[in-house]
Amino acid sequence: MRRRVLGHGVGGALIATGLGGLLRESGFDLVGWAAWFGGGVLVHDAVIAPCVLLVGAATTRLPRSYRRHVQRAFTVGALVTLVALPFVLGQGRRADNPSILPLPYGRNLLIVLAAVLLLTACVALGHRLASRRRRSDGDR
Repeated sequence: MRRRVLGHGVGGALIATGLGGLLRESGFDLVGWAAWFGGGVLVHDAVIAPCVLLVGAATTRLPRSYRRHVQRAFTVGALVTLVALPFVLGQGRRADNPSILPLPYGRNLLIVLAAVLLLTACVALGHRLASRRRRSDGDR
């Protein structure tokens, strides 16, 4: 209980520090700030949460031992894609300045998603092998 209270206190202090800095900032735009944070809440509630629920429902036919790994991989992949989407779409890219967004972000996103998939497969396989080993050791 003490750790929880301490964690809440530290978190509240950090939030207060951030809000204080935001309010002291000379170019503070309340409408822009509210739109940014309101948009984040809207994206979470209208996009991310329903997608996570759909993935949870879609994975109910998988074996129980694999289900949580697949759900976590889909969630991580969706969040990485959401963060990378402005770069992939090239928002902010200008023809007169080729140094803005110079990398192949679509390809890089696919590489990261493949790494998430590979890591998920390795973890699921490791858990499967460990559970088989525990089962076979228990039979002796």
